[in-house]
Amino acid sequence: MKRVEGAADGERLFTTLLRVWALTEGISVIYCPRFSQKATTLEQSRSVKIDLQDVTDTRKTLAVTLEANEVEAEEKSLLAQFSGMAKIPGFRPGKAPANIVRKKYAKEIAGELKQRVMAKAYQDGSKEAKVNLVNVIDVAEGEISASQGANLTFTIDVRPEFVVENYKGVELEGLSEEIGDKEIEEGIDNLRRERAEFSPVEREAKQSDYVKFSHEGKIDGKPISETESIKPIYAKMPQTWEEIGSDQGLIPGMSEKLEGLKTGDKSEIEIEFPADFTVEELQGKKAVYSVEILEVRERKLPEMDEAFFEAQKVKDLDELKERVTGWLKGQKQQARQVDLRRQLSEKLSGSVEFSLPQSLVDAETENTMRQVVMDNMQRGIAQEELEANKDDIHAQSRQTAESRVKLQLILSQVAEKEKIEVKDEDMSQFIFNQAYQSGQAPDQFVKELKKDQNRLRTAQQTVLFDKTLEFLINEAKVSEAMSKED
Repeated sequence: MKRVEGAADGERLFTTLLRVWALTEGISVIYCPRFSQKATTLEQSRSVKIDLQDVTDTRKTLAVTLEANEVEAEEKSLLAQFSGMAKIPGFRPGKAPANIVRKKYAKEIAGELKQRVMAKAYQDGSKEAKVNLVNVIDVAEGEISASQGANLTFTIDVRPEFVVENYKGVELEGLSEEIGDKEIEEGIDNLRRERAEFSPVEREAKQSDYVKFSHEGKIDGKPISETESIKPIYAKMPQTWEEIGSDQGLIPGMSEKLEGLKTGDKSEIEIEFPADFTVEELQGKKAVYSVEILEVRERKLPEMDEAFFEAQKVKDLDELKERVTGWLKGQKQQARQVDLRRQLSEKLSGSVEFSLPQSLVDAETENTMRQVVMDNMQRGIAQEELEANKDDIHAQSRQTAESRVKLQLILSQVAEKEKIEVKDEDMSQFIFNQAYQSGQAPDQFVKELKKDQNRLRTAQQTVLFDKTLEFLINEAKVSEAMSKED
């Protein structure tokens, strides 16, 4: 994402360095002190003049003026450094006259002086203005030379002014963790289905059967296959499979309409694609599929005998029930925690209104869009289709980004108030979990994390937000929801 609009390459690099410096100096969205949003003009004792003006609630311009003697002092320090390293014929290192060194290295000194003056102006100006920095957006400077003062203007995004109140004791409803006999039975049946065998049958297809069939679809009499952008699975297939009663089929409603057909049967099946179907060309369309049943297979579940128990590494049915109960309990605990976090996040976000820094929303929008595109491509969605829907993807991603940024800013303030910090053991647990999920050794994961400072800071903030949410859940008033069987 382009962050420094209209700036030269050197200024873009400097802006990036400023962001890194701001983070290392503790000027961040989480830890910065507050400051007044009113326009301010202040004088420093060493003749640094600043002028802070509002662009929006969260975007400011910070104009900084350095006197000529300060710029001259920076140039003098630079000249001394260059003199010590300069290799000039006829002079020992460090002995060449200043005017000769200045002339020989004029371009290098001018470039370095510019960077030093910009850094000094930013550090002195932001310190005096007490800005709660989020991002440096742009840097504009006039001519910088040792013979005159310097005027620089930084466009910056700052953390918004708001106060989160009553964040303890939030009323939440926890999902039940009770496990009924029916759920245990369903869990065991799922294990049996995983080891099921499928045998051909000469009868009409019914629930849980697998049906092999061919199909060719038409819309208004025109073969769908004539539209090149539509994949064959939606147009014409010599053979494919559907599970009767499953909602996981690629063609919506096809499985339920195959029920009752047997091997050799032919049928014309009407399908109405939903308006939000993943394939744009088929959205809201009615199609007719000519199908022929090639085979019907019946699912045969294994008996719960000694061989089955041995395959599950248990002694008997009681031990199997105990194991399934443990799995279900773990799933319910996780589902409960996820739902509590969702409820808490929604209530926190709804408790206060404030403007969001544009640069944070832009960055989060880009991250969200990247994830949406990756997820859809893994699901088999064509790149052309994603390109055609890019405006909708961007709009939805921005909406998601705004929600995330708002919650992160709220959690940042709570963490600051409650002195919640990321400790070594927190990062160690995070690294272990992430390495396990990605199939990497923890040491390798750490090496990759150290190479990318942005990724490292994101990881630290993720851990901080998680700790803060857990803190607030522990402080919440959680009532118990009724179980399904109740």
